Amino acid sequence: MATDELAATQERTLVAHQDPIIVDPHLSLGKLVELTMEKYPDTHWLNALEEEATAITQRGKSWVAGAPQAGLRFQEATSGTLHYIDAQVQVPLWNVGQREAERETGTKAEMSAEMQMQATRLRIAGLVRAALWDISLQKIRYEQAQAEIAVFEQLLAKIKRRVELGDLPRADELLAQTELLQKRTLLTMAEAELMHSRKRYSSLTQTTKMPGAFAEKLVGLREIQQNHPALQAINSQIDRKQAELNAVKLTGSGQSNVVIGVNSDSLTNDPRSNKTESFNIGVNVPFGGSAHIQPHIAALNVELNRLIAERELLYRNLEQLHHEAEHNLEVNRVTLGIANELKQVAEQHLTMTQTAFSVGEIDLIDLLKIQSRTQQAILNAKERAVMLERDQAFYNQAVGVMP
Repeated sequence: MATDELAATQERTLVAHQDPIIVDPHLSLGKLVELTMEKYPDTHWLNALEEEATAITQRGKSWVAGAPQAGLRFQEATSGTLHYIDAQVQVPLWNVGQREAERETGTKAEMSAEMQMQATRLRIAGLVRAALWDISLQKIRYEQAQAEIAVFEQLLAKIKRRVELGDLPRADELLAQTELLQKRTLLTMAEAELMHSRKRYSSLTQTTKMPGAFAEKLVGLREIQQNHPALQAINSQIDRKQAELNAVKLTGSGQSNVVIGVNSDSLTNDPRSNKTESFNIGVNVPFGGSAHIQPHIAALNVELNRLIAERELLYRNLEQLHHEAEHNLEVNRVTLGIANELKQVAEQHLTMTQTAFSVGEIDLIDLLKIQSRTQQAILNAKERAVMLERDQAFYNQAVGVMP
């Protein structure tokens, strides 16, 4: 039914350009958010975060602290008959606690990637919510503009008959025609805004389908929770950066290395040769390198404290958004009641005015003023009803609840 109604609306468009949107009764708001998430540009960044976390985790699982090195050295005496061959393998070792710190960094990186995905999903949900309710408001205004045209066409037809009968002057007919043309201009502009809202929606979601119903129930949360996806995302970044800082500190002056080698001078006929192979093992331990690692530690500490500052600002912003969403709900509940009362009064007043005009007690210009005021009151009541439902969705968004 909704699809047929939308198709009929599109057939009556005044401008040839159209941005069609099909209502899909089987498409839920939650499913729409997931579909939008799959095609959203941020997925490239999120996938890269997951790959990075996997790489860090794999490093922490390694038994060595770096890539082993193999070396081969050939030495020859000046006589050209005595040869020495040295071969060795050098293996970097983890410092005490360093491997555990690296594994912790990998775990925190995986958690951070997941939290970034959840925060991005919530942000996309907010964009989808806004786009859907924008279409709803523009559709209300477009339909009201159509209804006003129908009313003025009926009024103009009555005025023409009365002009023909001599009950009204020709000036009244011209005034009604002028008003009707102005209403058609407003309808054209309302149609354009509706098309713009549809295009914004399809550009965001990469689909021309929208849910048949997307109104939300107001959640019972009354303050920002610590499990808000945006807070969890930045907290996970802080945890990861702290883990990175701990891992770097445990690097100390560098990695110790175990060196295992073999020496041989048997590949020669020189009488000075011992004709033997020898085996050797050693350990290289770095020291005195703290001055070189401190700039890296300081840089990580700067990033860590920047994230902490961003978290404080984020929490303040979330509190402000929550306050505004809560206040808007309260205001719209009150204004909706007032708008409905104004609509009832305006409709009664219009009925009386129409009767007075039909018997010649008032002029056409007075009728047009009352009629315009009544139509605006009707539009305000419809808009406020939609805005109240919209603000419930926006409140859920503010407190971090997914549809």
